[in-house]
Amino acid sequence: MTPTAQGHLAMLAFSALVAGSFSLGSMVANEIDPAALTAVRFLIAGLAIGAIAYATGGIPREATRAPWRYLVLGGLFATYFVLMFEGLKTASPVSAAAVFTLNPLMTAGFAWLLLRQVTTPRMGVALSIGAVGALWVVFRADLGRLLALQVGWGEMIYFVGCIAHALYAPMVRLLNRGESAIIFSLGTIIAGFLLVGGWALPAILRTDWLALSWLVWFTIFYVALAASAITFVLLQFSTLRLPSAKVLAYTYLTPSWVLLWELALGNGVPPLLILCGVGMTVVALILLLKDEEAKVQAA
Repeated sequence: MTPTAQGHLAMLAFSALVAGSFSLGSMVANEIDPAALTAVRFLIAGLAIGAIAYATGGIPREATRAPWRYLVLGGLFATYFVLMFEGLKTASPVSAAAVFTLNPLMTAGFAWLLLRQVTTPRMGVALSIGAVGALWVVFRADLGRLLALQVGWGEMIYFVGCIAHALYAPMVRLLNRGESAIIFSLGTIIAGFLLVGGWALPAILRTDWLALSWLVWFTIFYVALAASAITFVLLQFSTLRLPSAKVLAYTYLTPSWVLLWELALGNGVPPLLILCGVGMTVVALILLLKDEEAKVQAA
């Protein structure tokens, strides 16, 4: 399997795992402080990835160079996760997932500013279709709400977090100095834990951890291991093999995965008109993948 194919496969798994965070997160968002939850998930994820790093040769001395890099990346991801759960207090899982699909368009902009990665015309069309589909879902398929810019408070909070997430992908490529995906992810998670843990210390201390429901604990471990530790590595792995815009293009699958999660959890599905917007995000992904295939054949 080529490095490019490996990157695509990793992002397919990434989108499926991330989707679970929206459905589970919306069910527990009002039961625990978002910053406290993020700190604990970073701690668990750090222990998991640290164990993997130790078992595969440890942390090379070169990886500790310029530790400020990890603080930058950890700060971006901590901001994203905290604002995600804050937004899910009021935003629906599908609506939040649609906001998430705006990331590729923002990532393309950041990639051009930081890396001078140019978006092709086909990619531009695909990103635009995906963005329109996302907005259609966010505004509940209501043209009046769209024209009046009536968007929910939860979606607005989460959108700010998505800006941090979109900046993260090109920053990984900019700041990586040859470290492996596991080592670089570990440094990012440790830095994120220190930043959000220090800021959320009061919330952590006043949380009655033993009184939390089993669903909250399940969500904490899911987002820590499946949607943090594993997806951290997958994102780092793919970012080093694919252009930044294509990496986050797989977020277009997130609303579709969320629909499956919602069905599995017995939460139903949105109206048909809203599903049309989800379908547009899938079309955007297909266009981006065809663009990739055309380049491979031309080579």
